[in-house]
Amino acid sequence: MSTRNYSTLTKKYRLILSSIHTVYRLVNSTFELKDLVIRITTLIKQILNVDQCEILILDASHSHTMLKCKATKKKRYVSEKKEKITKPLYKKIIKNVCSVSKKRTLAFPLIAEDLIGIIIVSRNKANEIFDTSDFELLVTISEQIVIGIKNLQLYDEQQKVILGSIKSMVTLLDAKVPRLYTHSRKFSELVLSIAEEIHIDERQLRILKYASLLHDAGKADIPLGILTKTKKLTHEEFSIIKSHPSKGAKILRSLSILKPALPIIAHHHERFDGKGYPSGLKGKQIPLGARIMAVADAFEAMTYGRPYRQRMTLQEAVEEIKKNSNSQFDPKVVEAFLRIVNKKRWKKYLK
Repeated sequence: MSTRNYSTLTKKYRLILSSIHTVYRLVNSTFELKDLVIRITTLIKQILNVDQCEILILDASHSHTMLKCKATKKKRYVSEKKEKITKPLYKKIIKNVCSVSKKRTLAFPLIAEDLIGIIIVSRNKANEIFDTSDFELLVTISEQIVIGIKNLQLYDEQQKVILGSIKSMVTLLDAKVPRLYTHSRKFSELVLSIAEEIHIDERQLRILKYASLLHDAGKADIPLGILTKTKKLTHEEFSIIKSHPSKGAKILRSLSILKPALPIIAHHHERFDGKGYPSGLKGKQIPLGARIMAVADAFEAMTYGRPYRQRMTLQEAVEEIKKNSNSQFDPKVVEAFLRIVNKKRWKKYLK
């Protein structure tokens, strides 16, 4: 073998190993299927120097897409709409479960026991045609992609079961606490909207969702007479009320899946200035999720009212939140909240 051919071969295998490692890291650091597919299409476009990369995730019948992502040099297109498979190339791959190798098009089925998707890459006429090494590299990358997609699909199914169990738990807890003392169905959505405005990652959003659904679990352990009292609470009664965040965390601590949410549940009544409860945490000592929930919790209590508090108008509640920024509430969370409530869909909901 000539030195030149050896050098070319070495470069090729270095590229394959580097690509496998990059895809492996990506697969193991991404927690959402949509996010994984978007990032993979962009990465493959770069690795194989193609003009277009498209990944289709198929439904169980293989006749429709569940998720489609296309990355080109100029833009990226993502669709989660169910779309019928119509292109002859796609139909051929699905029917025969086969790969297609042409001069400027490579297409490969993504198989995990059954067909779960298709990957297609293409180059325009100005670029080189595909060779055997390009096909081998795509095959190798596809194997990693299949593992990642299948794991995330299983993870999503697991999360649906967990979320269903949590919602059942919330229903049971709400049955113990009068409706006037629980939150609206939109509360969790408001919490997550504020979090998204601060650009919290997907994993933290999921944890925050669990916490927002269960943050008042501790109220189930508070005597109904104290919980529903409309007159001023005694010092002893208020101490019992203040125990509900800690009690909530204690009730839920045996569920390992909720462990990351417990600090949020335990500290959602802390104040940014350190004058809250149960631990008197201050500033960034308070978990970010708890700081977010504190704003949403106070706002909903003001706008929906409580038997012991007259309902405020939307503008009055917003002004109250603004007035308590940097004392009761984290100013950055307040800023995100103000951007949220000015959006049309929230104004309609909050009327």
